Amino acid sequence: MKELIESIKSVLDSKKAENIEVFDLSHTDYFVDTVIVATSIAAKHGVMLANELKKEVAKANEKFLHVDEGDEWTIIDLGDILIHLMSEEYRKKYNVEEFLKDFIAKKTHKE
Repeated sequence: MKELIESIKSVLDSKKAENIEVFDLSHTDYFVDTVIVATSIAAKHGVMLANELKKEVAKANEKFLHVDEGDEWTIIDLGDILIHLMSEEYRKKYNVEEFLKDFIAKKTHKE
């Protein structure tokens, strides 16, 4: 799975996604092991990123289980990996990273 995550990060970086962050949740009871959050610079950019990611994961014999696509926020479910492609405005508004950081911190302190 680490190779797939690195491939996803590489595609996002090469296609100009911004502020790519990876959250390892494998040691928690979260419903996926990894969440990747990246900023898309426009709605069409988000669509292009999703299409490029689909090609990349196919190389690893993986596929998208579900895609919820919108102009400001696209969520891609790969089973153990969840990818959020968000506009800068939505990323600030919903602050997914802060939620994930808090979740990880709470789960780490309980152990």
